[in-house]
Formats: sequence, structure tokens, C-alpha cells
Amino acid sequence: MIPLVKLLEAALFASPRPIPVEELKALAPEASPAEIASALDTLREHYDVDGHGVELAEIGGGWQILTRAEYTEAIERAQLAARPQRLSAAALETLAIIAYRQPIGRTEVEEIRGVAVGSILKSLQERALIDVVGRAEGLGRPLLYGTTPLFLEQFALRHLEELPRADELAIALRPSPQPL
Repeated sequence: MIPLVKLLEAALFASPRPIPVEELKALAPEASPAEIASALDTLREHYDVDGHGVELAEIGGGWQILTRAEYTEAIERAQLAARPQRLSAAALETLAIIAYRQPIGRTEVEEIRGVAVGSILKSLQERALIDVVGRAEGLGRPLLYGTTPLFLEQFALRHLEELPRADELAIALRPSPQPL
């Protein structure tokens, strides 16, 4: 591997979060954006072609070295990796509403869910999965919520356009046929 590829690999290995290209560029200021992109492609091919247990993935606007999905269960079973805390069904439902409808206010989320969501919004904010992204026009200028880069990282998404479409969700949620 060329030195730039090795430098990027070392930085990505050391980081617990995805690193945006702009931050990777700070490692080698003399490198052009095209050289950084080429080095990332070389590193990704290295992991893919040689069959490594890790892969280079673009997540939430940055790059990160991740364990391949097929090894995740074994690593979790051996308790070698920190397990993310699970979200309740109510928190997941609220998070999905925010992800698909952002920016969205608390009142709109409550209208969709049919229950108060104040404590759930606070919990999602404490977990840094959502944040206040602005204020709505109108009486009281209510807060508007949106997802954060950590949301993309936790759900292994490069950007929000990778969320399943509504028609894909209908197929995934359809009950499976019962055996005769």
C-alpha cells in the first residue's frame, strides 16, 4: 500500500466514529480530494479483495472501518464489542416519525402517535439520535426535531435517502404466510 492509504487506514482504525473526508484531508494537507478518494477506494478494495473480516464503509457522511456483518453475532456473543442500548418500541416509532418527516415538531409527532412524546424526545436527545434543528413559524415558535449524524451511524446509513421507502416497509411488515 502507498503511504497515503496506510495513513488513512491508521486514522480510520483509531477512530470510534466515521471520519468525514474533510477531516481525513487534514492528515495529509498536500493530498488533493481526488487522491484522498482514490486512497479510500484502494483501501476498500484491499479489504474486499483479500477477504478481510473488516470493511471500509461510508456512513453518515464519513468513513469508518467496520466488522463485516457476518461476524457481528459471534463478536457480540463473545462480548468483545460494546452493545448499543436497545430502544423501546415507542422510542423507535417516534424516531422513525422524526427520520421520515423531519424537521418536525413535538405536536405533529404526538398527533401521529396519538400519545404524549415529551419524555421520549428527551431520551432520544440524550442518546444524541435527534436534536433541535430549528423553530417552526407560528404561535410560540415550537422546536423542530431532526436526526443527527449518530442516527445515521447507528443505523449504518450514508444519508437519509437510504431509509426504506414506504412501499418497501409495507412488504417487510406483511405477515408471513402460515404453514398448512
